[in-house]
Amino acid sequence: MSTAKWVIDPTHSEVSFKVKHLVISTVTGYFKKFEGAAESESDDFDGASVSFTADIDSIDTNQGDRDNHLKSADFFDAANHPKLSFSGKISKNGGDYQLVGDLEIRGTKKEVSLDVDFGGVAGDPYGQTKAGFEIEGKINRKEFGLTWSAVTEAGSVVVSDQVRLMLSVQLVKQA
Repeated sequence: MSTAKWVIDPTHSEVSFKVKHLVISTVTGYFKKFEGAAESESDDFDGASVSFTADIDSIDTNQGDRDNHLKSADFFDAANHPKLSFSGKISKNGGDYQLVGDLEIRGTKKEVSLDVDFGGVAGDPYGQTKAGFEIEGKINRKEFGLTWSAVTEAGSVVVSDQVRLMLSVQLVKQA
């Protein structure tokens, strides 16, 4: 089989993250602008190469002041690091999939491993071939230079170090 090229369909994909706030609740955020691609030699995507970028300025947590703080030098430093990026490979072990590669945030690159639920491949009503994935994992934000922290008077941590990543991705096969 020859190598198939796939690109993210942004209208059928979502990139989100969740962070504990004050240890009692969770704040959800999204990257509204992103792009990515995969190259695969098999229909099951085992061994597929994956690349992805997200625009930091597209962060949306449904609260403008918080979004601006996240874009500031306290967190992502969007002025100096306008994108986060990922490059890696999907591997299949039995029925389980992993996506392992280098995640770069704020100029710091670290290897991460994410769980992948491969939904399969299907044709859409317009003759396009699509593939679906649910991708999840956890990172420590401080390992990527997002070190801002605060503690309340009662001693509660304002923002957790652990960040959960959740991506619902639909790829479109290129002709």
